[in-house]
Amino acid sequence: MQEERLGASQVDQAQTTDSSEPPSELADLGPQDAGYLANLKHDLPASVVVFLVALPLCLGIAVASGAPPLAGLITGIVGGIVVAWASGSHLAVSGPAAGLTAIVLAAIDTLGYQGFLLAVVISGAMQFGFGVLRAGVFAYYFPSSVIKGMLAAIGIILIMKQLPHAVGLDTASFEGDLTLLRDGQMGPIEALTFSFTHMHFGAALITLIGLVVLVAWAQIGFLKKLKWLPGPLVAVGLGIGLNALFGGALPDMFLAGEHLVSLPSGGFDALFAEMSFPDFSRIGETDVWVVAFTLAAVASIETLLCIEAIDKLDPYKRSTPTNRELSAQGIGNIIAGLIGGLPMTAVIVRGSANIHSGARTRVSAFAHGILLLLGLLLLSGVLNMIPLAALAAVLLFVGFKLANPTLFMAMFRQSVEQWAPFVITVVAILFTDLLKGVGIGMLVAMFFILRANLKTPYFIHHREVHEQTGRNHIRIELSENVSFLNKASVNRVLHELPTGSSVEIDARHSQYIHPDVLELIHEFQATAHTRKIEVDLIDVPAAPGAVGAH
Repeated sequence: MQEERLGASQVDQAQTTDSSEPPSELADLGPQDAGYLANLKHDLPASVVVFLVALPLCLGIAVASGAPPLAGLITGIVGGIVVAWASGSHLAVSGPAAGLTAIVLAAIDTLGYQGFLLAVVISGAMQFGFGVLRAGVFAYYFPSSVIKGMLAAIGIILIMKQLPHAVGLDTASFEGDLTLLRDGQMGPIEALTFSFTHMHFGAALITLIGLVVLVAWAQIGFLKKLKWLPGPLVAVGLGIGLNALFGGALPDMFLAGEHLVSLPSGGFDALFAEMSFPDFSRIGETDVWVVAFTLAAVASIETLLCIEAIDKLDPYKRSTPTNRELSAQGIGNIIAGLIGGLPMTAVIVRGSANIHSGARTRVSAFAHGILLLLGLLLLSGVLNMIPLAALAAVLLFVGFKLANPTLFMAMFRQSVEQWAPFVITVVAILFTDLLKGVGIGMLVAMFFILRANLKTPYFIHHREVHEQTGRNHIRIELSENVSFLNKASVNRVLHELPTGSSVEIDARHSQYIHPDVLELIHEFQATAHTRKIEVDLIDVPAAPGAVGAH
């Protein structure tokens, strides 16, 4: 089973895993031209596969987020039925994401569930605004090392939070603070120690077998080819079967009550009775807005990373408009928050399953949402038989994929400019929270970026000794674009010029010079005589506020 979330390095992998050409029967005719009806024979079978992949993950991510299992299914349904049509992507599938579990769990603990739902609605409005303001491009300015660190930290947190469920400690009372630094609560280390001293052997066995199945499905060749039978679904199905066996033969190992998924049964009336709704009376609370902005920022970044990878996997190489995608995700999150769902993103595992199953249009994602709705209404009795330990196995596997040791080794093989922000982001998130940790990681990454700009010659200088005067003649040719980030570098070079030299600063090839850099150059010219330096400016624009050019 592929990973639920996709980091920057995983984007590269996704881009190279499928170089398929469009199917021969439609080589000259795109699926959008052939029409939705003509592609139903491809889209409907693919939707069944995506449904089977999404079902256990919707439930598992909800449990991992400290939310009712119903919330995960609501988000999967909205992601399929609504976002599939609002989005400009033909093959992306949206739903609850493992990458948001840390934020959601902390937000529910801080705000309560109704306050959290209000934050989801606001975050959706923010995302819609990002799309309207055409802000999709800004996500690509986040350093990949920080994004990888964020996802790795989420993976570690996911593992820490699921290990107690994996051994059968499913009571809400054990849940501690997400971070290693805590204030009066049971922290992750204490929670893990407590859970392993209160192990339920039936749950532990179900988790162990589930993990074996998931690893086998990911590693064994002929099992990987069973695209119609996803590994997580097999792990969950075996969990149900084993628990039924325990009930008949080993009652001490049988799981019931709080150890099982709990969904409303009884149709629309029971479903509506169990739904939660946002508390709009808290719209003025600062904590609500902080959570909303965090959700909007992280969900937008992860969505754009996934969309980039899905477009690369698309046999027809169709391009998704990023700003429309942000607006579509915003609409989805507004609706999901209004009816009690979790926040959503585009999800690479569902999108890649959609593509590899032969989907050609957005009908597949839409149909998968319909199947999730029918499953909730008609199969709630079966879903309520799923042990939480089986879902813990799925999420432990997801967490391991996010925090794979090979990722850490790959990062450490790179330069300090890459691995330092990565490691500091991971550590900062674990010891503070996700928003502060990412902020600290960004500051570290910016330090290395600024340091690199200080070292990088964004202008070329040539030096020679004039035969008659004996002066050092130095020619500085400014590059096409000299930005604010180059100010420190320009300042360093100007101040290191030798006393008594002759300097020529040539801007004939420059299209843009930041006003601060212009001011710096003209100040240097005005004071250069104190160091017996002769300065000649060629096509250097006047400094802001000055009259005429020098």
